[in-house]
Amino acid sequence: MKISRNLILYFYKELWELEKLNEVQLKEVEELQQICETEGFKLKLNWDTLRSRKRKDSDYFFYEMNRLIGFAAVYDFGDKAEICGMVHPDYRRRGIFTKLIDAGIMDCLERKYKTILLNAPAKSASAKGFLQSISCQFAVAEYQMKWGKTELFNYEGVKLRPSTHEDAELEIQLDIQCFGFSEEDARSFHKRMRADEPEQVFMIEDEEHRKTIGKIRVDRKSTETWIYGFAIFPEYQGRGFGRRTLKQVVLEEETRGNAIYLEVEATNAHALRLYEECGFKVIGQQDYYQYQVKS
Repeated sequence: MKISRNLILYFYKELWELEKLNEVQLKEVEELQQICETEGFKLKLNWDTLRSRKRKDSDYFFYEMNRLIGFAAVYDFGDKAEICGMVHPDYRRRGIFTKLIDAGIMDCLERKYKTILLNAPAKSASAKGFLQSISCQFAVAEYQMKWGKTELFNYEGVKLRPSTHEDAELEIQLDIQCFGFSEEDARSFHKRMRADEPEQVFMIEDEEHRKTIGKIRVDRKSTETWIYGFAIFPEYQGRGFGRRTLKQVVLEEETRGNAIYLEVEATNAHALRLYEECGFKVIGQQDYYQYQVKS
Protein backbone atom coordinates (compact mmCIF):
# COMPACT_ATOMS: atom_id res chain seq x y z
CA MET A 1 0.00 0.00 0.00
CA LYS A 2 1.51 3.33 -1.06
CA ILE A 3 1.74 6.04 1.58
CA SER A 4 0.52 9.46 0.44
CA ARG A 5 2.36 12.60 1.43
CA ASN A 6 0.95 15.18 3.85
CA LEU A 7 -1.97 13.10 5.14
CA ILE A 8 -2.21 9.41 5.90
CA LEU A 9 -5.91 8.78 6.50
CA TYR A 10 -6.75 5.18 7.37
CA PHE A 11 -10.51 4.92 6.90
CA TYR A 12 -12.23 1.99 5.27
CA LYS A 13 -8.75 0.91 4.11
CA GLU A 14 -8.28 3.97 1.90
CA LEU A 15 -5.59 6.66 1.94
CA TRP A 16 -6.50 10.27 1.24
CA GLU A 17 -4.32 13.30 0.66
CA LEU A 18 -5.19 16.86 1.69
CA GLU A 19 -3.60 20.07 0.47
CA LYS A 20 -2.48 21.62 3.74
CA LEU A 21 -2.92 21.67 7.49
CA ASN A 22 -5.98 23.38 8.92
CA GLU A 23 -7.07 24.42 12.40
CA VAL A 24 -8.97 21.17 12.97
CA GLN A 25 -5.89 19.09 12.19
CA LEU A 26 -3.67 21.26 14.38
CA LYS A 27 -6.12 20.81 17.24
CA GLU A 28 -6.07 17.04 16.73
CA VAL A 29 -2.26 17.02 16.82
CA GLU A 30 -2.26 19.08 20.02
CA GLU A 31 -4.73 16.71 21.71
CA LEU A 32 -2.72 13.66 20.64
CA GLN A 33 0.46 15.26 21.98
CA GLN A 34 -1.17 15.85 25.35
CA ILE A 35 -2.22 12.19 25.54
CA CYS A 36 1.27 10.94 24.65
CA GLU A 37 2.94 13.28 27.15
CA THR A 38 1.00 11.78 30.06
CA GLU A 39 3.72 9.11 29.91
CA GLY A 40 6.16 11.55 31.50
CA PHE A 41 8.06 13.18 28.62
CA LYS A 42 7.80 16.18 26.30
CA LEU A 43 7.61 15.94 22.52
CA LYS A 44 9.30 18.53 20.35
CA LEU A 45 6.78 19.34 17.63
CA ASN A 46 8.00 22.86 16.75
CA TRP A 47 4.57 24.44 16.89
CA ASP A 48 5.63 27.74 15.33
CA THR A 49 6.73 25.78 12.27
CA LEU A 50 3.61 23.61 12.14
CA ARG A 51 1.35 26.65 12.17
CA SER A 52 3.22 28.36 9.34
CA ARG A 53 3.96 25.49 6.99
CA LYS A 54 4.60 26.45 3.37
CA ARG A 55 5.23 22.92 2.13
CA LYS A 56 2.29 20.54 1.95
CA ASP A 57 4.35 17.35 2.05
CA SER A 58 6.05 17.63 5.43
CA ASP A 59 3.37 16.34 7.81
CA TYR A 60 1.92 12.87 8.05
CA PHE A 61 -1.34 11.89 9.77
CA PHE A 62 -2.69 8.43 10.50
CA TYR A 63 -6.40 8.11 11.28
CA GLU A 64 -8.50 5.16 12.27
CA MET A 65 -12.27 5.59 12.09
CA ASN A 66 -11.89 9.38 11.91
CA ARG A 67 -9.67 9.50 15.00
CA LEU A 68 -6.10 10.77 14.76
CA ILE A 69 -3.87 8.12 16.31
CA GLY A 70 -0.51 8.85 14.70
CA PHE A 71 1.44 11.88 13.46
CA ALA A 72 4.92 12.64 12.16
CA ALA A 73 6.56 15.78 10.79
CA VAL A 74 9.71 16.65 8.85
CA TYR A 75 11.48 19.88 9.77
CA ASP A 76 13.91 21.54 7.38
CA PHE A 77 17.20 23.03 8.65
CA GLY A 78 19.25 23.73 5.56
CA ASP A 79 21.02 20.53 4.48
CA LYS A 80 19.69 18.78 7.61
CA ALA A 81 16.21 17.43 8.32
CA GLU A 82 14.69 16.41 11.64
CA ILE A 83 11.79 13.99 12.02
CA CYS A 84 9.56 13.77 15.08
CA GLY A 85 6.49 11.57 15.50
CA MET A 86 4.04 10.02 17.93
CA VAL A 87 1.37 7.34 18.17
CA HIS A 88 -1.48 7.07 20.67
CA PRO A 89 -0.42 4.70 23.50
CA ASP A 90 -3.43 2.43 22.86
CA TYR A 91 -2.41 1.87 19.22
CA ARG A 92 1.28 1.01 19.62
CA ARG A 93 2.93 -2.15 18.21
CA ARG A 94 0.75 -2.16 15.10
CA GLY A 95 3.35 -0.79 12.69
CA ILE A 96 1.76 2.66 12.53
CA PHE A 97 4.84 4.54 13.74
CA THR A 98 7.01 2.62 11.29
CA LYS A 99 4.77 3.69 8.39
CA LEU A 100 4.85 7.32 9.47
CA ILE A 101 8.63 7.45 9.93
CA ASP A 102 9.23 5.55 6.69
CA ALA A 103 7.14 8.18 4.88
CA GLY A 104 9.19 10.98 6.44
CA ILE A 105 12.49 9.31 5.62
CA MET A 106 11.37 8.73 2.02
CA ASP A 107 10.53 12.43 1.79
CA CYS A 108 13.98 13.37 3.12
CA LEU A 109 15.78 11.03 0.73
CA GLU A 110 13.90 12.49 -2.24
CA ARG A 111 14.91 15.99 -1.16
CA LYS A 112 18.52 14.77 -0.85
CA TYR A 113 19.23 16.00 2.67
CA LYS A 114 22.80 15.34 3.74
CA THR A 115 21.74 14.51 7.31
CA ILE A 116 18.50 12.98 8.58
CA LEU A 117 17.98 13.14 12.34
CA LEU A 118 15.29 11.24 14.22
CA ASN A 119 14.13 13.01 17.39
CA ALA A 120 13.28 11.06 20.55
CA PRO A 121 12.52 12.46 24.01
CA ALA A 122 15.20 11.10 26.34
CA LYS A 123 12.55 9.68 28.70
CA SER A 124 10.49 7.91 26.02
CA ALA A 125 11.09 4.17 26.32
CA SER A 126 8.86 3.41 23.32
CA ALA A 127 10.82 5.80 21.09
CA LYS A 128 14.15 4.33 22.16
CA GLY A 129 12.82 0.83 21.53
CA PHE A 130 11.79 1.78 18.00
CA LEU A 131 15.15 3.38 17.25
CA GLN A 132 16.92 0.15 18.19
CA SER A 133 15.03 -1.56 15.38
CA ILE A 134 16.25 0.70 12.55
CA SER A 135 19.58 1.76 11.10
CA CYS A 136 20.62 4.81 13.13
CA GLN A 137 23.13 5.95 15.71
CA PHE A 138 23.09 8.53 18.50
CA ALA A 139 24.22 11.96 17.29
CA VAL A 140 23.61 14.66 19.90
CA ALA A 141 21.53 15.63 22.91
CA GLU A 142 19.57 18.87 23.03
CA TYR A 143 18.57 20.38 26.35
CA GLN A 144 15.62 22.55 27.27
CA MET A 145 16.57 24.72 30.24
CA LYS A 146 14.67 27.20 32.42
CA TRP A 147 16.19 30.16 34.22
CA GLY A 148 15.76 30.39 37.99
CA LYS A 149 16.14 33.48 40.09
CA THR A 150 19.85 34.12 40.56
CA GLU A 151 22.07 37.16 40.82
CA LEU A 152 23.76 38.11 37.57
CA PHE A 153 26.82 40.35 37.30
CA ASN A 154 29.89 40.91 35.11
CA TYR A 155 27.91 41.28 31.91
CA GLU A 156 29.56 44.45 30.59
CA GLY A 157 31.66 44.49 27.44
CA VAL A 158 29.10 43.22 24.95
CA LYS A 159 26.27 45.01 23.20
CA LEU A 160 23.18 43.54 21.55
CA ARG A 161 21.46 45.20 18.62
CA PRO A 162 18.68 44.06 16.25
CA SER A 163 19.92 42.35 13.11
CA THR A 164 19.53 44.24 9.84
CA HIS A 165 19.80 43.23 6.20
CA GLU A 166 23.40 44.47 6.28
CA ASP A 167 24.17 41.65 8.76
CA ALA A 168 23.12 38.91 6.34
CA GLU A 169 26.64 37.81 5.45
CA LEU A 170 27.71 37.70 9.10
CA GLU A 171 24.69 35.59 10.04
CA ILE A 172 25.41 33.20 7.18
CA GLN A 173 29.06 32.84 8.19
CA LEU A 174 28.05 32.17 11.80
CA ASP A 175 25.78 29.34 10.64
CA ILE A 176 28.63 27.91 8.55
CA GLN A 177 31.35 28.19 11.20
CA CYS A 178 29.31 27.41 14.33
CA PHE A 179 26.57 25.06 13.15
CA GLY A 180 28.26 23.25 10.27
CA PHE A 181 25.99 24.48 7.46
CA SER A 182 27.22 24.38 3.88
CA GLU A 183 27.31 27.83 2.27
CA GLU A 184 24.39 27.03 -0.04
CA ASP A 185 22.19 25.77 2.79
CA ALA A 186 23.21 28.59 5.13
CA ARG A 187 22.04 31.12 2.56
CA SER A 188 18.78 29.26 1.97
CA PHE A 189 18.17 28.90 5.72
CA HIS A 190 18.90 32.58 6.35
CA LYS A 191 16.50 33.67 3.62
CA ARG A 192 13.71 31.57 5.10
CA MET A 193 14.37 32.76 8.66
CA ARG A 194 14.38 36.41 7.62
CA ALA A 195 11.01 35.91 5.91
CA ASP A 196 9.40 34.08 8.85
CA GLU A 197 11.00 35.68 11.93
CA PRO A 198 12.72 38.95 10.95
CA GLU A 199 12.63 40.59 14.40
CA GLN A 200 13.97 37.79 16.57
CA VAL A 201 17.69 37.87 15.76
CA PHE A 202 20.13 40.10 17.61
CA MET A 203 23.77 40.67 16.73
CA ILE A 204 26.41 40.54 19.47
CA GLU A 205 29.15 43.17 19.48
CA ASP A 206 32.46 43.36 21.32
CA GLU A 207 32.07 46.89 22.72
CA GLU A 208 35.79 47.53 23.18
CA HIS A 209 36.68 46.83 19.55
CA ARG A 210 33.25 47.66 18.08
CA LYS A 211 33.19 44.40 16.19
CA THR A 212 30.29 42.05 15.57
CA ILE A 213 31.21 38.64 17.00
CA GLY A 214 28.01 36.59 17.12
CA LYS A 215 24.23 36.38 17.12
CA ILE A 216 21.38 35.18 19.31
CA ARG A 217 17.70 34.56 18.60
CA VAL A 218 15.19 35.75 21.21
CA ASP A 219 11.62 34.52 20.72
CA ARG A 220 9.27 36.53 22.91
CA LYS A 221 5.78 35.21 23.58
CA SER A 222 3.04 36.50 25.91
CA THR A 223 4.49 35.02 29.12
CA GLU A 224 7.64 33.24 27.93
CA THR A 225 10.93 34.04 26.24
CA TRP A 226 12.87 31.31 24.41
CA ILE A 227 16.53 31.66 23.45
CA TYR A 228 17.82 29.81 20.37
CA GLY A 229 20.56 29.92 17.74
CA PHE A 230 23.26 31.28 20.09
CA ALA A 231 26.53 31.55 18.14
CA ILE A 232 29.91 33.22 18.72
CA PHE A 233 32.62 33.18 16.05
CA PRO A 234 35.22 30.51 16.98
CA GLU A 235 38.05 33.02 17.40
CA TYR A 236 36.04 34.81 20.10
CA GLN A 237 34.92 31.74 22.01
CA GLY A 238 36.33 30.98 25.45
CA ARG A 239 36.75 34.67 26.28
CA GLY A 240 33.54 35.21 28.25
CA PHE A 241 31.52 36.87 25.49
CA GLY A 242 28.91 34.13 25.43
CA ARG A 243 28.37 34.22 29.19
CA ARG A 244 28.05 38.00 29.25
CA THR A 245 25.64 37.96 26.31
CA LEU A 246 23.41 35.41 27.96
CA LYS A 247 23.31 37.42 31.18
CA GLN A 248 22.28 40.56 29.30
CA VAL A 249 19.42 38.75 27.55
CA VAL A 250 18.22 37.23 30.83
CA LEU A 251 18.26 40.60 32.62
CA GLU A 252 16.30 42.23 29.80
CA GLU A 253 13.68 39.49 29.67
CA GLU A 254 13.33 39.38 33.45
CA THR A 255 12.20 43.00 33.43
CA ARG A 256 9.36 41.95 31.11
CA GLY A 257 8.17 39.44 33.68
CA ASN A 258 8.59 36.49 31.31
CA ALA A 259 9.67 32.97 32.20
CA ILE A 260 12.98 32.45 30.38
CA TYR A 261 13.89 29.25 28.56
CA LEU A 262 16.93 28.16 26.61
CA GLU A 263 17.27 25.44 24.00
CA VAL A 264 20.80 24.32 23.29
CA GLU A 265 22.92 21.43 22.11
CA ALA A 266 25.55 20.72 24.75
CA THR A 267 28.23 18.38 23.48
CA ASN A 268 30.14 18.27 26.76
CA ALA A 269 29.79 18.98 30.48
CA HIS A 270 31.76 22.23 30.20
CA ALA A 271 29.26 23.67 27.72
CA LEU A 272 26.35 22.74 29.97
CA ARG A 273 28.03 24.35 32.99
CA LEU A 274 28.16 27.71 31.19
CA TYR A 275 24.37 27.83 31.14
CA GLU A 276 24.03 26.44 34.66
CA GLU A 277 26.34 29.15 35.98
CA CYS A 278 23.94 31.71 34.53
CA GLY A 279 21.07 30.20 36.50
CA PHE A 280 19.57 27.76 33.97
CA LYS A 281 18.46 24.28 35.00
CA VAL A 282 17.67 21.36 32.70
CA ILE A 283 13.94 20.64 32.45
CA GLY A 284 13.95 18.38 29.40
CA GLN A 285 16.22 16.50 27.01
CA GLN A 286 15.73 15.56 23.39
CA ASP A 287 18.04 12.95 21.85
CA TYR A 288 18.82 12.90 18.15
CA TYR A 289 19.79 9.82 16.17
CA GLN A 290 21.27 10.05 12.70
CA TYR A 291 19.60 7.82 10.16
CA GLN A 292 22.11 5.67 8.29
CA VAL A 293 21.30 5.69 4.61
CA LYS A 294 21.65 2.24 3.11
CA SER A 295 24.16 2.08 0.27
